[in-house]
Amino acid sequence: MENLTEPSLGPVGTVQGETPALRMIALLELITSRDQLFTLQSLVDQTGIPKPTLHRMLQQLENANLITRHSDGRHYATGSRMRRLAEDTLLNDTRNGARNAILRDLVEQVGESCNITALSGNEVIYLDRVETPEPIRVHLGPGSRVPAHCSASGKMIVSQFGVAQRERLWENGRLKRFTAHTITEYSALDHELARIRQQGYAVDQQEYIDGLVCISVLVPNASGRSNMCVAVQAPIMRKRASDLEELLPLLQRAAEDIARIEDLNDDSELEASGW
Repeated sequence: MENLTEPSLGPVGTVQGETPALRMIALLELITSRDQLFTLQSLVDQTGIPKPTLHRMLQQLENANLITRHSDGRHYATGSRMRRLAEDTLLNDTRNGARNAILRDLVEQVGESCNITALSGNEVIYLDRVETPEPIRVHLGPGSRVPAHCSASGKMIVSQFGVAQRERLWENGRLKRFTAHTITEYSALDHELARIRQQGYAVDQQEYIDGLVCISVLVPNASGRSNMCVAVQAPIMRKRASDLEELLPLLQRAAEDIARIEDLNDDSELEASGW
């Protein structure tokens, strides 16, 4: 794989905890906050933890499938068990009720199916969805997955990534064609992502399912980068892409409302923990 050179990891992070288990969790938090592969030495430089201690911690995380080692034997990344943990947390979050209420209100306003999504690997996972009452609709319930390269939400989230992260995302195979509209050339997809990054929303122009269009925006995040989207989906017989673009103010308002729910719950959790 090309471009394994790590960019600067930024300010020194801390891996603190009263017990070994809590320090291990703190290390995982640091690892998952980065968008690049990492080496043992880079983490030593980042955390100040002695190399033998850090090596032992990484071995334990690798044995538990929470992180995985790259084929070069030096670089690490998050593992399958860590990704499943993140997905299960999002799918079973107690905030789902409040988010679902916002989705229901959005469906009433726009008359089409709406969903909340997140990126998992190179797929988009549906965290929540409210269907339109219209008889003609596509059923994609919570837990459903669609390829990121041909979904509005997937393209929206990936548009935030740097070149190296995008290369890692697509490295496992070609961009599969699902319809005549699917983008299957990497250069064309990069051009599309640049446009999405500039305009602040993404559109699926029948790229995954013939006759289905979708528009998506990010749920704002204080960190500056988000892994959650709100989207509106409709059959082409009722809405064109241009019709969906007219709904952007409603979609953006719903995304901001969801962001406030996330912030309020985070504040409540900090108060409960004594911070």
